[in-house]
Amino acid sequence: MGVCVEQKYYRRKGKYGALVTSMLPLVGLMVYPPIANAEEPPADHQHMEEKDSTKRLEEVSVTATRVARPVTAVPESVAIVNKERIASSKMQNIKEALTGIPGVLIDSKNGGYDARLVIRGAGQKAPYGVREITILRDGVPMTDPDSFSRLDFIDTQDIDQIEITKGPGSLYGAGSAGGTIQILSKSVFDTDANNLKISKGTEGAHSYHLRYGEWINDSNAIALTASQRVLDNDWRRWNRFNTTQVSVKHGVLFQDDASLETEVSYSEANLQLPGSMNTEQFKYYEKTGRQTSTQDAWKHSGRYSEIWFFNSKYEKKVDAFTFKPRVYFNHWMHIHPVTGAINDSPENMVYGTDLELNHDHTLFDSAGTLVAGITLRQDVSNGAKKYQYKDVTTGWGGRISSTLSDDPGSLLQTENTTNTLYGFFFQESLTPTDALTIDIGMRVDQSLFDIETNQSMSYDYSSGTYVTGTGNTTTEKNYWLFSPKIGISYALSPNFSIFGSVAQSDQVPSASEIKDNTNLDVATSRNYEVGIKGRGDRWSMDLSVYLNPIENEIISTVSGSGATVYSNAGKTDKRGLEITLGYSFPFGVELGGTYAYSDYTFDSFQEVVNNVAVSRAGNAMPFVPRHQSSLSIGFDDDSGLKARVQSDFWGEYQMDNANSEIYEGYNFLTSVMLAYEKGPHTVMVNVDNATDLRYATEVKKSTRGTKSYYAGSPMSGMLTYTYAFSGSAFLGGENDE
Repeated sequence: MGVCVEQKYYRRKGKYGALVTSMLPLVGLMVYPPIANAEEPPADHQHMEEKDSTKRLEEVSVTATRVARPVTAVPESVAIVNKERIASSKMQNIKEALTGIPGVLIDSKNGGYDARLVIRGAGQKAPYGVREITILRDGVPMTDPDSFSRLDFIDTQDIDQIEITKGPGSLYGAGSAGGTIQILSKSVFDTDANNLKISKGTEGAHSYHLRYGEWINDSNAIALTASQRVLDNDWRRWNRFNTTQVSVKHGVLFQDDASLETEVSYSEANLQLPGSMNTEQFKYYEKTGRQTSTQDAWKHSGRYSEIWFFNSKYEKKVDAFTFKPRVYFNHWMHIHPVTGAINDSPENMVYGTDLELNHDHTLFDSAGTLVAGITLRQDVSNGAKKYQYKDVTTGWGGRISSTLSDDPGSLLQTENTTNTLYGFFFQESLTPTDALTIDIGMRVDQSLFDIETNQSMSYDYSSGTYVTGTGNTTTEKNYWLFSPKIGISYALSPNFSIFGSVAQSDQVPSASEIKDNTNLDVATSRNYEVGIKGRGDRWSMDLSVYLNPIENEIISTVSGSGATVYSNAGKTDKRGLEITLGYSFPFGVELGGTYAYSDYTFDSFQEVVNNVAVSRAGNAMPFVPRHQSSLSIGFDDDSGLKARVQSDFWGEYQMDNANSEIYEGYNFLTSVMLAYEKGPHTVMVNVDNATDLRYATEVKKSTRGTKSYYAGSPMSGMLTYTYAFSGSAFLGGENDE
């Protein structure tokens, strides 16, 4: 059968990947030579705050308004996943940090970096990856201009905090209506973040992580991060995952109140994507906890990536002005076997800049801050190719019934794609009184698609065979995207604040959706929301209610032949309620709970079934459960013992747009953490799905009644040892502890 694409990829990536891996020890010595006599950093660079275990600290968001602000003063729904919560998770995937947040549905079909992420119904049509939601890492979009987010080069072991803003209107979220997730990595200036971590788990899971940062002199800091994660997933066929990531960060603090932070990183990620099951196969999984087969003909799907990433941010304050220009560059390549074709994209580049200016001023006798800026991004893919699967079995009429490998066969097509986005944003924040904050802002962006395709052959879903293609085609689309918002936050007392907001975003179709249906228009999401936030020394609460009508919602339909078809739905109505509660007892116990009610329906939608348009008006949107909740209890005291238990609940949901069948969801999907910390040493045990619940991460039904089940992972465990150190201690100097 020859050498599979994955094996070929490993040989090809050796040009960079093997070189980087083999030189890691040398790179570490070159970048961080033993500097036992280096000067101590000045006092203002050192960690000055002592942890107060008796009070619940106020969370601060830097994403919702682009300036640091307490969450209680942000007039929208915001969730913060802090470093303590992240440290208690094994962090093989960002889902481990986001699970349980109301209105956020996240799970992984494979257990690797891939995540199915839905925020308030946005993103649920994506067959792979994350769409309709802007994901940022340290202010840099991980989301392409066409709304597709790639998580393959996010080092989950280098995360300090995660911020989630729900709904449209984000100053960061160009063309994304679902919300914004900002992943903040550990700062180059934070030498307290240094650690060595070794993990070993079930299902062939293991990971290694080293983070070492050091002040070189009074103004220069540098940090090296290296991580490797491996997961065999032997309970299911074709489900392995591994990634290796290396990052070098450099930071400079200038004498004139300016700073410059720069990062260069390399990632290699290899992911096998398991197929779906039919009803009988899913019953076997429920009985045994193993998936030995798939109903899909395409049994060798995957994504094998190699990524270089550069990001540099400068910040300077001059009187009342703060300048924040940023430039970034991303070069990536991947081999991506999917339904009907093997994608080979050797030359993909993303260029971007974000030029931001903040101005503190007075307007109408009110203190105010103006945030304004210009965004320019371009995503260029040159010489992308699609191949046939070389080794297949066929049935009646020549229909492909199964792939035997991911070896490429004959060339199907070549394609060059350029997606350009440019725009501007502003937000005026006024505080007429100490209790009142008013935000008025807008993003305006233009997204341009230029797709040149030379298709000699293509896969035909109806016949299940390769047929003659459409030849040379050019697709040019131009979308204007408007995202205005207004929000008001008012402090009723030192403990309670209320907020209200109206926000809108236009959702741009992805390049693949445009090629499927060139008549697609942008979807317009408008959100009306009110809520109350409370914070005390030991308690917290957030309550919000929203109404979110969407015009021209882009809907995916799985046809009887298995093809995913995209169309504008006309109108959908989303309304919901979200609650988050927390309480910390003085003896180290913390309780938490969340609940989300989601009522999402089609107001007008004509679905084509067997060439006949059928109205789905009044039907519930599929996949999103009406009820979602989470309960957690944690323990952390001065003895060094830590524990946490969390159980998640997904209610029933519709499998299709016709509302012909319901999946019952699941109850008590439970994760357990137990850890002991002594000085710089920490030993932690994590058990996911502790009750070994047999459930599906997703169930969907085609217009012909074919059901597809994607299994959730059975019970798994991981043991982790972490050694935390200061730079001087690691190099043989005196331990600060």
